[in-house]
Amino acid sequence: MTNEEIKRLVDEVKEEVIAWRRHLHANPELSFQEEKTAQFVYETLQSFGNLEISRPTKTSVMARLIGPQPGRVVAIRADMDALPIQEENTFAFASKNPGVMHACGHDGHTAMLLGTAKILSQLRDQIKGEIRFLFQHAEELHPGGAEEMVQAGVMDGVDVVIGTHLWSPLERGKIGIVYGPMMAAPDRFFIRIHGKGGHAALPHQTIDAIAVGAQVVTNLQYIVSRNVDPLEPLVVSVTQFVAGTTHNVIPGSVEIQGTVRSFDETLRKSVPKLMERIIKGITEAHGATYEFEFEYGYRPVINNNEVTRVIEETVREVFGEEAVDHIKPNMGGEDFSAFQQKAPGSFFYVGAGNKEKGIVYPHHHPRFTIDEDVLEIGVRLFVHAAFKLLAEAS
Repeated sequence: MTNEEIKRLVDEVKEEVIAWRRHLHANPELSFQEEKTAQFVYETLQSFGNLEISRPTKTSVMARLIGPQPGRVVAIRADMDALPIQEENTFAFASKNPGVMHACGHDGHTAMLLGTAKILSQLRDQIKGEIRFLFQHAEELHPGGAEEMVQAGVMDGVDVVIGTHLWSPLERGKIGIVYGPMMAAPDRFFIRIHGKGGHAALPHQTIDAIAVGAQVVTNLQYIVSRNVDPLEPLVVSVTQFVAGTTHNVIPGSVEIQGTVRSFDETLRKSVPKLMERIIKGITEAHGATYEFEFEYGYRPVINNNEVTRVIEETVREVFGEEAVDHIKPNMGGEDFSAFQQKAPGSFFYVGAGNKEKGIVYPHHHPRFTIDEDVLEIGVRLFVHAAFKLLAEAS
């Protein structure tokens, strides 16, 4: 297929893709609750023909497009869940569900993959191998939908997997490419410090859990600054500190929560030990006790160099040199990494911001939106990449 032929096919479906995105945006569902979303995707896929459609889990969908000739198996993934955010946008297709919003672009991901599936299903006779369309639930909530889908067998026999994220910090027309580590492992910790409460006017009769907790928070910062190679990416962030009920009582305990972000697996495993050493030392020094829990989240997204090279070449060929943007990794998390455990894969960004249109709000903001003109860019890239990845084996 030539660039012009694929562009014509994308032009034919782009209004449908926008309509699908708007329907999904108006009807968002939270992680593990995407029943109506999954049913909408299933029924839409059924209307295309040439697809073998299944429900790997209660709220996910897989469609298989099997060509007439044997070849590679290429999987393309889109996530479908929304966030517990009250939308503040006022456009006609704003969320109808109070307190739930597509504030991260997953509605656009799903619409783009539907458009891709519609185009490729019409081109079945030209498919050498198989393309799997993975519509994933629950990206936003650990343990995540990707792991469930992998356990259900959606990656069995897959040779390569790709996925994308519409990215508002990146301007429309740019494709963000990263080789190697791209997104971090988003781990979580919980600390409870037990002291001895009492009257604020008699602090000597207490073990001040707030004072102890404050030292813990301060000293946790030394993990990054003094215990880890400064060239090794690591984030340790305390994001919650809960204690006390009134001004004249020293509380008996405090609760501290936060997140750790890293790329390297050895470093990732060492951080809980470093944290507990600090927590234990400080609490013992002041006669307090502690509880410590560390929850490992998604694995880091590590892009395969060869698959990423194909994506970059596709971008150059289809959109031109100026579309390629070699961006830095970031410390956000993504459970696309679960698919990468089963096959080499690449995750990339499609620029979705547009300052001229006022589309400048960050992800997870109540006024987040995307430039809908980028949806056709995502579809074109998916279609071209699918053919190119299938051809890599020949």
